[in-house]
Amino acid sequence: MQNKLRLYCDTQQLAELRLFLNDFLITTPLPEIEQHQVTLAVEEVCANLIIHSHDCNSTEFIELSARQSEEGLIFEIKDYGVAFNLLEYKEPELSRVIKEKRKGGLGIILVKKIMDKIEFESSETENTCRLFKNLKSK
Repeated sequence: MQNKLRLYCDTQQLAELRLFLNDFLITTPLPEIEQHQVTLAVEEVCANLIIHSHDCNSTEFIELSARQSEEGLIFEIKDYGVAFNLLEYKEPELSRVIKEKRKGGLGIILVKKIMDKIEFESSETENTCRLFKNLKSK
């Protein structure tokens, strides 16, 4: 089973993303708490793309596909903006973030902790981020 969604780069579209993810995740054997965690992770990646790669330009879009395989769930996010490889992201020191009372910068840490595997590819015209969540016990 595979589902697809096209999101225009407007933060108001994130509500539609959450509905799409809920409709997909409810059909999987993933426990409810993990469904919420996966929603948070996928939404974080999409929000970062909408805000930082596309500057909330509602004429541009990102595409999300979600599918379930025997091993787990795969979320593929494609966009056509400025590439951001979250695998190369240097995580800030939490003590420093707290000391500076900084907002932001922690979402990617959550994505890396929630998802079991992350892949990133980029070409001249397209960026693809794949997020994996295992269904089989570890």
